[in-house]
Amino acid sequence: MADRHNRDIDRQPAPLPEPLSTKCVDAHAHIEIVTNTAADSPEVGAVLAQARSVGIDRVVQVGYSAEQSEWCVKCAESWPNVLAAVALHPNEAPVVEDLEKDLAIIAKLALHPRVRAIGETGLDFFRTPPELQERQKYSFRRHIALAKEVKKALVIHDRDAHQDVLDVLAQEGAPDNTVFHCFSGDAQMARECIDKGYILSFAGTLTFKNAPALREAVKLVPLDQLLVETDSPFLAPMPNRGALNTPAQIPTILRFMAEERGEDLDELASAISTNAERIFGSFA
Repeated sequence: MADRHNRDIDRQPAPLPEPLSTKCVDAHAHIEIVTNTAADSPEVGAVLAQARSVGIDRVVQVGYSAEQSEWCVKCAESWPNVLAAVALHPNEAPVVEDLEKDLAIIAKLALHPRVRAIGETGLDFFRTPPELQERQKYSFRRHIALAKEVKKALVIHDRDAHQDVLDVLAQEGAPDNTVFHCFSGDAQMARECIDKGYILSFAGTLTFKNAPALREAVKLVPLDQLLVETDSPFLAPMPNRGALNTPAQIPTILRFMAEERGEDLDELASAISTNAERIFGSFA
């Protein structure tokens, strides 16, 4: 994943959107890739300040490796209203030198009081070849068990593996709060997830012209099963697709979501804020 990350930090950030009048949250960000600095650096503070300036006053900083998950915990310790999620990304888990060692690091970090979710874990058959997919599934199962053990939310990465993800969750038993990060399924999958009580989190992909299935899906999600995220620095929403994404871009995604769902923007922001506090606990 490192090469991709290095390419992303070279891009220019998207312009700041019009501020929200109701505070909301970015449920999934990778600020360390935005700044490429220490977790307690002024650069991280500047990213968070920009987000606050447009009404995004809470962020979930999400892990994808043992080392970077430690960064997430440090970030949550250093900045008020940042919470951490820790995990081995499904593309990371099959290729690490010592999977059990890294899983043990994640399990220890999971006990930290500022860690409120296990993620992002899951399955990704786009980048992981077939011969490594069983190892990926093994890691996913271990993360599911950990989330249930520590009674924290599970944050799922699912790419080109929809049915396999659903099957593993059914086999293992999903945690009470199971979040599909950057939901990428269609309306049929959304209905199945909704029926099972899963949370669907939508990112800037919702605004892309080539994503009509996502727009159909977002209209189906009950208000209490909905989150919004940037997945920054990736997936900047239209009209700034390709720019460096940051948590400050949530208002653009929310406005698009409110229009698609036919809902009042302030009511939508308030409901998603409430959902985030229910799923991840207090950010204070």
